[in-house]
Amino acid sequence: MKNPAELLQEFEAYISAEKGLARNTLEAYRSDLKIFLEYLKKLKIPVEKVVQDTVSGYLWDRKTGGMAAASIYRNMESIRQFYRFLVLEHDLPDDPTMNLPLPKTAALLPEFLSAPEIAALISSVPYKTKNQLRFRAMLEVMYSSGLRISEVLTLKKSDPDPTLGIIKVKGKGSKERIVPLNKTAAMFVEKHILSSGAAISDDGYLFAGAGGRPLSRVSFWKRLKKNAAAAGILKNVKPHSIRHSFASHLLEGGADLRSIQEMLGHSSISTTQIYTHIDRRRLKDIHKKFHPRSR
Repeated sequence: MKNPAELLQEFEAYISAEKGLARNTLEAYRSDLKIFLEYLKKLKIPVEKVVQDTVSGYLWDRKTGGMAAASIYRNMESIRQFYRFLVLEHDLPDDPTMNLPLPKTAALLPEFLSAPEIAALISSVPYKTKNQLRFRAMLEVMYSSGLRISEVLTLKKSDPDPTLGIIKVKGKGSKERIVPLNKTAAMFVEKHILSSGAAISDDGYLFAGAGGRPLSRVSFWKRLKKNAAAAGILKNVKPHSIRHSFASHLLEGGADLRSIQEMLGHSSISTTQIYTHIDRRRLKDIHKKFHPRSR
């Protein structure tokens, strides 16, 4: 069998073609497997000689080292996919992950903001300069359409259609979807494009940074934290908090789960069920209104 570095390289090409995974997921797999392969190297265990106890021991080391349950689950999935690849493509006789028990993971939800908090956050962003206007437009689009930060950063100039009130989004696995864009967000997008002028080419990134390249996640996150503090929001606000708030507010307003699933770009409704948060008071109100014994 080839050396681990060559196998990892082949695996990346294989899983990219077969699974159509997003770049961030591929990078996570690569990172997880590099650490696992280093672990095997230290123990002097060849890749093809790994058994279930080897994998279990590695995951236990990760757990005792303080790794979160969700990260352990991702590590396990990376190793599982790697060995499925070896069985299929390199005739490995046994898959050591075949009967590996799945760890229990808590369905942790990101911090979400109330409607007044979202309004305060967005309103805290002035739009006197080009950079301020760009950031304000990004926030408006994120909350209007529930986009992931990676999706916002890679939007092209041609993706939004302010006149029709829609935006074309390329999500995980390069899957495209069309999402509504409200009037306020559409207005700020148009203002941003007009302000940017020739700095954004027709086929360029909508929210381009220096040299026409996409802005970094880190720079966006730092700006978001700064504005959240300025708005008096004490919660740990992250880019994903805005997406979660979008879904939560739709659900609380009476939108059905299937529509939210489509707008978020989830392939499975179960993901949407975990991701969204239903206001407990709203559930009680529904119960009181519709249950015959509660009237």
